[in-house]
Amino acid sequence: MESNEKIIREAYRLAEGNVLDGDGFLSLFTEDGSFNDMSTSQSFRGEQIPQVIAGLARSFPDVHRELLEVHAFGDVVAVELRIQGTHLGGFPTPAGEIPPTGNRIDVPAADLWYLRDGKVERFNCYNSMSVWLDQIGVHPDFKSAVEAAETAATTA
Repeated sequence: MESNEKIIREAYRLAEGNVLDGDGFLSLFTEDGSFNDMSTSQSFRGEQIPQVIAGLARSFPDVHRELLEVHAFGDVVAVELRIQGTHLGGFPTPAGEIPPTGNRIDVPAADLWYLRDGKVERFNCYNSMSVWLDQIGVHPDFKSAVEAAETAATTA
């Protein structure tokens, strides 16, 4: 049986922009496995899982994950990484798509992979979405947020 660390390193390889093997990525998961994007509170299962990595590659065709630290603790593999790429495709948001900016991203992230019998049962991805959005040119509108809070406080 392959080591859990080797399985997870293969998952990252399969999700690289220059490889992008969604079927291979999915084959590393248990039948009931999940991919959880913790920054957006979204969970994906089955055929949705390869769609997630394909969607990211549409926005960042050269997506690369620089693995900084990989630690295996039995059936748990913890990874500190940086998600890198160039914003060359639309970036979907609940309010609509952010058009390509050509900006480079270098986003800090941490992933926790939980395995069962050599397959991924749960993948929890924690990325710094605020850094990600800032790097593609989406900056928070703090002034409007403060004004809305002040209005809500005076009308309550």
